Amino acid sequence: MKPKKTDVQGRIFETPLEQIINMEHPLVTLARRIDWASLEEKFGKLYVPYNGRPGLPTRLMAGLHYLKYTYDYSDESVVATFLENPYWQYFCGQEYFVHDLPLDPSSMTRWRKRLGKDESEALLKETINAALQMGVMKLKEVNRVNVDTTVQEKAVAYPTDARNYNKGRKLLVKIAKKQGIELRQSYARVGEELLRQQARYAHARQMKRSAKATKRLRNYLGRVIREIECSADKLTKRETEILALVKRLHAQNREDKNKVYSVHAPEVECIAKGKTHKKYEFGCKASVVSTNGTNWIVGADACHGIPYDGHTLSRALSQVKRLTGTEVREVYCDKGYRLKKGEEPENCRMFLPGGRKRSVAEKKRMKRRNAIEPIIGHMKSDHRLSRNYLRGIVGDIHNVILAASGFNMRKLLRAFLYPQLRSFWSNFLDMICVIKDAWLRKNTLCSLLACY
Repeated sequence: MKPKKTDVQGRIFETPLEQIINMEHPLVTLARRIDWASLEEKFGKLYVPYNGRPGLPTRLMAGLHYLKYTYDYSDESVVATFLENPYWQYFCGQEYFVHDLPLDPSSMTRWRKRLGKDESEALLKETINAALQMGVMKLKEVNRVNVDTTVQEKAVAYPTDARNYNKGRKLLVKIAKKQGIELRQSYARVGEELLRQQARYAHARQMKRSAKATKRLRNYLGRVIREIECSADKLTKRETEILALVKRLHAQNREDKNKVYSVHAPEVECIAKGKTHKKYEFGCKASVVSTNGTNWIVGADACHGIPYDGHTLSRALSQVKRLTGTEVREVYCDKGYRLKKGEEPENCRMFLPGGRKRSVAEKKRMKRRNAIEPIIGHMKSDHRLSRNYLRGIVGDIHNVILAASGFNMRKLLRAFLYPQLRSFWSNFLDMICVIKDAWLRKNTLCSLLACY
């Protein structure tokens, strides 16, 4: 049900937050620049009127997700900190200080499940609009952008065959117990022990013994699959899908394509980026677009299917136009974006390393392409892009876009904080000049007295 406005008549003797906090704080100033009304209109269709308990306010949920990805918090941590921080409460639309938790952390998970790609893009678009409104970003900067891809790793264990066989077996045994299917043997004890032996053999480089243990684990999984298939009519639709996934895991070989690398996250893909310290990463590709001059993120998306980098370019540029309303005129890429003749995007010039001679201005902007690398690094280290805990393909899309929103939010907060820092340092330098003048006057007076 759509949230209703609360009656403040009973809170007449409480002190509003505006009388407690510093109204020049960056979070307070930023809260005034964000168009919460447009977000409420965008997310209003997610609520069903007159059905169930009243929903939570849109500003509360959107504000908590902004804060989560700005400060790299989990759902539980951001809700707990919200209860202690009056600035966070003001940012999320509270008029009075809240002493009780307004929601359970699981409510954030359920709210995200309602979102589609358009709704998550609305959160990123609002950070761009706030930057344009403040004047820290100009719309003409979108004409020149940097583009690059990275790997958004999923929160899964390293997918060895032995570990996946054991996980699939345990999942099927759990389903059998739930549906009352009697198994001849569940392999609960011998399966766990055999998995530990396989890991020890592999660590000791005894590969024949390790392969033999892996084959036995596969046999255990096959026996459980066959026994459950005999009672497949008892399974629900979801359990039938899990059984088909585990059968696919049992049947796949080393050379197969579209392999299953995780039972609980079958959308995970194996991506090789050529890194010496990490040959393979398991997750999905993520495309990031930033302005060439001021490093504002104007586009972010998750790309499944392990596409070639150059084939993600048109999709990234269309997203930038959708978020900003401006077409990109120049795009600066690395050599991974090389395209065949006729595949280049229309009305847009591509700049790749090497090639023809360029002007001094073009060389300068080409050097600025490397600035997107630390942007991706900050998104991974500070804004939850390094390890994605959200479920499914939609969770991959949400995590990339919200990480980009958190990066822009951090830049917005710094933009509000810099004037305060500049005034502090100017006052500090003035004080140093006064002390220096006094010291010089003192030395001059001492030298004059020494002459006499």
